[in-house]
Amino acid sequence: MNKLLFFVITFLFLRMEAQNAPSSPVTDQYFGTTIVDPYRNLEDLRDVKTTSWMKLQTEKTEDALSKIPNRDYYSKARLILDQRQGYIVSDLKITGNDRYFYLKKGANEKVAKVYYKVGINGREELLFDPVNFKNGVLNSTSAHSVTLISPSWDGNKLAISIAEKGKEISQIIVMDVPRRYVYPEIITQTNPSSVGGIKWLEDNTGFFYVYYPVVDITSDLFSMNTESVLYKIGEDPNKRNVVFSGINNPNLKISSEKFPAVLVFNADDPYYIGILVDEEDNRKTFVIKKEDLLKGKKNWEPLYNKEDKVFYVRLAGEEIIFLSGYNSSNFKLCKTKVKQSNFKNPEILVPEKKDEVIESYTINKDGIYFTTTKNGVEAKLYLYKDGKEIPIALPYTSGNISLQSKGKNFSDLWVTCSGWLNEGQRFRYDLKSNTFTPENLTPVIEYPEFKDIVVEEITIKSRDNQDIPLSLIYNKRNLKKDGSAPTLIDAYGAYGISRSPFFAKSYLLWANQGGVIAVAHVRGGGEKGEDWHLGGYKETKPNSWRDLIDCTEYLIKEKYTSKDKIAVWGTSAGGITVGRAITERPDLFKAAIVEVGMTNMLRFENTPNGEGNIKEFGTSKNPNEFKYLLEMDAYQHIKKGTKYPATLVTGGINDNRVIVWQPTKFAARLMASTTSENPVLLKIDYEGGHGGNIPIAQRYASIGDIFAFALWQLGHPNYQFKENPEK
Repeated sequence: MNKLLFFVITFLFLRMEAQNAPSSPVTDQYFGTTIVDPYRNLEDLRDVKTTSWMKLQTEKTEDALSKIPNRDYYSKARLILDQRQGYIVSDLKITGNDRYFYLKKGANEKVAKVYYKVGINGREELLFDPVNFKNGVLNSTSAHSVTLISPSWDGNKLAISIAEKGKEISQIIVMDVPRRYVYPEIITQTNPSSVGGIKWLEDNTGFFYVYYPVVDITSDLFSMNTESVLYKIGEDPNKRNVVFSGINNPNLKISSEKFPAVLVFNADDPYYIGILVDEEDNRKTFVIKKEDLLKGKKNWEPLYNKEDKVFYVRLAGEEIIFLSGYNSSNFKLCKTKVKQSNFKNPEILVPEKKDEVIESYTINKDGIYFTTTKNGVEAKLYLYKDGKEIPIALPYTSGNISLQSKGKNFSDLWVTCSGWLNEGQRFRYDLKSNTFTPENLTPVIEYPEFKDIVVEEITIKSRDNQDIPLSLIYNKRNLKKDGSAPTLIDAYGAYGISRSPFFAKSYLLWANQGGVIAVAHVRGGGEKGEDWHLGGYKETKPNSWRDLIDCTEYLIKEKYTSKDKIAVWGTSAGGITVGRAITERPDLFKAAIVEVGMTNMLRFENTPNGEGNIKEFGTSKNPNEFKYLLEMDAYQHIKKGTKYPATLVTGGINDNRVIVWQPTKFAARLMASTTSENPVLLKIDYEGGHGGNIPIAQRYASIGDIFAFALWQLGHPNYQFKENPEK
């Protein structure tokens, strides 16, 4: 059987299965506009027709992907690179008395374990292996992962958050470190890796965490009415001491969708800050004296509101350090007092910069170290000290910088530098000698196979004359610029989040196979400050996918690639960007990957994560915002009789951020509507969620399938069917 005939048979088989999607149309009226939803029934994840169809499609997708030659190339290559490196270290926490706690995963291990040592050169000791944990019962084969570790101030106790199968809802156990003793009490129904963290009391006897009353992600009450709880070690976790919540503090008028969390920065700070967490970075906060809260008082006082545009706040004694977005899109570094706070007219330490966005900072004994980026890809480091701003030359040019310190009472500072072509390297910085000393916990190795890969950081003009940053990664020996390079365009554009450079080995493997990776820094992200975010927000959201379209047309015009060689990839909120790009310009792309993507925005506020996203995207209950949501709804823009690109749609059965019916509905409607000979595949991960908290091999396999699907569709010779696979 020749290649073409086999492809046609495979396509017809997949199309036949697509027609079996159950459909029970619902018609809604929004402010005089009629909207038909043909697959509303797929939102019922308890309906056996829905779940059976999802499983059937996943089986058919698995069957189709299994026939792609070299399907497992990327996952195998990543595991080989991991073997060369030996192990990786993450989530490093250092206490004031120099005790190191961290996660470490060996190349042959499925998940990371918790380790400990005293000082950078101390003897490493294993503290905890999640493989041997199941609801407090050891020697279990259940797949658990550690999602967060939090040592007490003195390092004698360690709180460990554990989750399973990609879930974000987790459990917390507590270990007495000197005795290696795990307390029998287990805290459940929490999510510290995403909301609130684990914040210790000054005397190390307990901590704050956020409790979820309802953890069923199919329930309308999931993540609603959450509470900040003060837990004391050894107490019954089911007898919760709620200290900050809508029910506990009715005078604060905390709405049910907010996550009330307690912030703690230094052990000796005299205050606690209560923050109402949502999808926006500027949030409403309150403040209370430590002694009052610990005595059971409820006298929280307002600190600042959303209108004050306060971002990234830190408490240092009686002073508050923060980034201000008030009349400053690129942010300014500011200071005010707790007792006489003024957030709209504070003391400005570092004014807004014209071409650099202030990204982050850390406070230590020497001053305030802060980082900036230009276009989200060129990072710099500064120190604010004694009223002066001091630039610090980095060990090498970096696209991304992260900072770590022990707090305001210590001079220790660590700087991690990374980029598209540079694995993250960690340095200790000494101010007196102005020197960086490597202190890598993960081995830094050479990758000679990537020596010919280069990065171009360019800007292209959008249709409305904006400069869109575009990162291009390719092998200089392979690129011919004749339109033949298979090109994968990664786009996001939401929440003011920047697509910062990182050492993505999978990108480099793609480049070494003759392809181009393009990261489109579209509006809605934070690469060029808050104005860039607001340029792809609610009413202006179309700029996100039109920036992607403009970047794509630029790559075609400059002959990096051509229409039949382009795949676009969007994850989570990137599903809006990619979903609308392929529904607005289906002729421009050969393939698309919508990974756990937000695709049905008119219905998103009816999902577990919906209420918290209204500030970013809007609500269908408002006549203007309904129009914005309809415009960004990829599902509602699918038109029957249209030739759509080949599309791989994925979802996670345990995903509470983008519930699995969102991608399922999108795939069902796309399958039923397209008239092209391009396959539309739906793959549900029944052992995962939004992509995190899973074994690394599972994540590699998912990325491998995305890349194999894209290269198959873009015509890469190593991924084409050569003969009947049954022969």
